[in-house]
Amino acid sequence: MGLIQDCRCPYCHDSFQPSIYRPQQTVCSKAECQRRRRREYHREKLQADPEYRLVARDSQKKWRQAHPGYDQNYRGQHPEYHQRNREQQQLRDQKRRFRVLAKNNLALDLKRSAAEVWLLRPKTKNLAKNNLASAEVLIFQALKHLPQSSAKACKEQLSSLCPELLV
Repeated sequence: MGLIQDCRCPYCHDSFQPSIYRPQQTVCSKAECQRRRRREYHREKLQADPEYRLVARDSQKKWRQAHPGYDQNYRGQHPEYHQRNREQQQLRDQKRRFRVLAKNNLALDLKRSAAEVWLLRPKTKNLAKNNLASAEVLIFQALKHLPQSSAKACKEQLSSLCPELLV
């Protein structure tokens, strides 16, 4: 019988001796390393095997049907999880929006119009390799010459809507 050499675990990087019953063992016997090995296998199998993916989805569906309301109860009992999940979802949504903009050098050719564009409160984001910036844009149509009599009526209407505009 030959000697079994020490191996190095890819997860914890500790050296270990493989089991005599499983000489091709590549991961040590620690619970966390074995958990990571199974999780990695499961993830790869879900991507590669459509039948395995269907069985896993059906299994999850059956479990949820057998335990209705589990998610709501868990979130109610663990508010820190609920808050953390909400924050992570906001980050995922933001990344999804920015993914479309990444490496985007598109410039729009806008036609000339009588409207004036006022840029208020620019909100620039940290966009890698992007020439676009987000901002709030208000568009007001420029009014041509108003007769003197109607100018007073407009001023009265503006004062009731936005008194700060009449300085």
